[in-house]
Amino acid sequence: MRRIWECGTPLSTRQAAGCAPRRPARKRERFTSAAFSPTATADLATDRSAVQTPSLSSFRRVVVKVGSSLLVDRERGRLRHAWLAALAEDLAELHGSGADILVVSSGAIALGRTVLGLPSGPLRLEESQAAAAVGQIALARNWAEALGAHGLTAGQILLTLADTEERRRYLNARATLGRLLDLRAIPVINENDTVATTEIRYGDNDRLAARVATMAGADLLVLFSDIDGLYTAPPARDPSAQHIPVVERITPEIDAMAGGAASELSRGGMRTKVEAGKIAVAGGTHMLIADGRAKNPLAAVANGGRCTWFLSASTPATARKTWIAGTLEPRGTLHVDAGAARALRGGASLLPVGVARIEGAFSRGDAVLIRDPEGQVLGRGLVAYDAEEATLLLGKASRDVEAVLGHPGRAEMIHRDDMALGLG
Repeated sequence: MRRIWECGTPLSTRQAAGCAPRRPARKRERFTSAAFSPTATADLATDRSAVQTPSLSSFRRVVVKVGSSLLVDRERGRLRHAWLAALAEDLAELHGSGADILVVSSGAIALGRTVLGLPSGPLRLEESQAAAAVGQIALARNWAEALGAHGLTAGQILLTLADTEERRRYLNARATLGRLLDLRAIPVINENDTVATTEIRYGDNDRLAARVATMAGADLLVLFSDIDGLYTAPPARDPSAQHIPVVERITPEIDAMAGGAASELSRGGMRTKVEAGKIAVAGGTHMLIADGRAKNPLAAVANGGRCTWFLSASTPATARKTWIAGTLEPRGTLHVDAGAARALRGGASLLPVGVARIEGAFSRGDAVLIRDPEGQVLGRGLVAYDAEEATLLLGKASRDVEAVLGHPGRAEMIHRDDMALGLG
């Protein structure tokens, strides 16, 4: 395969505790300008020469969503091994350039129903859950083998939408994803269909992938489908339908192009993809929809294949800090000493040793104010401990956290990624 990314030596693992050093910036080959000024919208859909979009090699963290229709031959109920191997080759190449990779993969129910001999057509809830239980084992094994052929480690994570919405579960899932990425593993994520109820329906993994992207702070979400993007009308029914190369803002007109909730087009998944786009761009993540049926689908996109970009006006870090600073109501206050105040202004995380006093009753993951010794607000952050545990850790070194609490804990009271300074 033609090489599409400039590969480098895999980066070393970051430290487990404290302020882990960031990966050094890597010079990457770019296929199009990373400094883009997209001009194409619905009314300029045919003017592709006017469109400048980011290069895949410019992204530091990428989520790739694969649907069951691509991964599984529905007529035979078998995995498409050659296609998966080719996608794994693409993922390995992008990973080798220094990018973090996450995969959201459907296919467990489709594989499991074949193993169990279940009939074609709609399944009852308990049949879907049984098929998922059997199929998930095969799905995870095949992903591990495909990625392992390139020396990559896969880690399986099963989520429901509730895991991305309930605070404690969200924080635990985010911490697990972050540690896997620090260790240069590739998380392979699927909805936990064995326990999900209303979530078991076609297309939900699009929204789950968008939530994973925002949870992980990804700057790109790739949705592979059986169509090469968004059109002004269903192309199978309307020969005059125009392809939309770039969506800068999801307007009611864009929503209408995706079809209503009960439309035939919606059953094909475009509606859920546009909904995923809303989640992604609000979190600072660019998204693209591309035809995944090519043998090397990422390479096809990198080399100019047709797709639809949904562009975000912000970055994941900016969107997150804006959310922390302006949306969440502070539940308490951490008063820090002078040394901690200086360290925070220099970009460090807030460690327990630097916290002098605590006010308020807050839970883990709540927003709190951070004040310096003079009482001035330094900013806000999401605290890693509840008020009771935080009080026990006042002035303690990070290495003593386990001894004080009786169980392992975070080295930081507030991690720098969960902090917005300069805004009260």
